[in-house]
Amino acid sequence: MNAINVISPYKHFSMWVFDDPAVGLVQEPFVGGADTIIDMLVSNIPDADNGFVMIFSAQSFPGHQHRLEWRGPQGSGNLYHSPDLNLEGWLCPALLRYFDAPPAEIFVQIKPRA
Repeated sequence: MNAINVISPYKHFSMWVFDDPAVGLVQEPFVGGADTIIDMLVSNIPDADNGFVMIFSAQSFPGHQHRLEWRGPQGSGNLYHSPDLNLEGWLCPALLRYFDAPPAEIFVQIKPRA
């Protein structure tokens, strides 16, 4: 598994989704508050609905802008809290395509696509 992962979420039928053929995901949606967190994180990125870059890791890395804290399992996924935004979001079992187990923290960088 990579130490740092990169995806490019975009809007599909008004929902944030992403594709990652390397792990077998196509139009995987963000739901359960994760979509609201993304709305807040991309508010200053022009044309984010057509795609932006999300870099994420279980370890802090240079340039990360946000941190999510694991709150525990919820249903088939895991609940994370953004202390910066004071919001919670649910991450589905697809999280385990990137990590062996839900990480205690997820560090995130958001930027426009080139």
